[in-house]
Amino acid sequence: MVKRAKQQPGIQSVEVAARILKALTVAGRPLPLKDLAHRAQMHPGKAHRYLVSLTRIELVMQDAGTGHYGIGALSISLGLAGLRSANVVKSALAHMPALRDAINETVLLALWTAQGPVVVALEESSRPVFMNIRVGSILPLLTTSTGRVFAAFMPANDTAELIAAEVRRSQGKLSASVLEEVRRKGYAAVGGTLVPGVGAVAVPIFDHKSRIAAVLGALGRDEELDMTAEGAVVQSVRETAELVSRQIGGASESGLGSAKDRERT
Repeated sequence: MVKRAKQQPGIQSVEVAARILKALTVAGRPLPLKDLAHRAQMHPGKAHRYLVSLTRIELVMQDAGTGHYGIGALSISLGLAGLRSANVVKSALAHMPALRDAINETVLLALWTAQGPVVVALEESSRPVFMNIRVGSILPLLTTSTGRVFAAFMPANDTAELIAAEVRRSQGKLSASVLEEVRRKGYAAVGGTLVPGVGAVAVPIFDHKSRIAAVLGALGRDEELDMTAEGAVVQSVRETAELVSRQIGGASESGLGSAKDRERT
């Protein structure tokens, strides 16, 4: 775990105002003053004073008809600017070394391309593992944990051609039940199919539209890597993937739900 930096003194009024904005964000709809004050855990009179200022600078808007308060134009502009500047690779790279150190296994990040999943970052552990995966490697969909996560959460029409090509080359098959299990568990685990003796787990990262943005994975010796859902490796990779998802505006829970509802072939 990464130690938190010592908390610096700030401006309390700004933090109080942020509680109001957070309450509106979580609610996802305009709220009357009483409800908003309750969600922000403050007296309605105090909340009203803050709302007057927040409305003036357009962080909050007040409906002229109902009097309810909602997210203002400036807040919307800030949110959009944040989404445009969010970068899944930058966010993931900031956390991958800590993840590697926490589980003492090699960690990778993969993005989707027209050729399939491509490894864009790799943090190798202190424990040597023989593997032919490097930055720039294109990973199969059928036989890797990373590939199976993409196959499970990508729209079917984006992966169908690549899966069909892999099936023709290997005479293998990726059953619908395997993909459904990946979606249900929220991760994939594969032992020794791509590189003998090397196991891998992989977890999806979701963006602000609940689409899969990347896959975070861990590699280790097949006989030593704990690939169970309750194990420290899967839990740590999942926690880091969820953290990155939140930082780019997404959430793993919403992504899993959306993926289950998508049409699959």
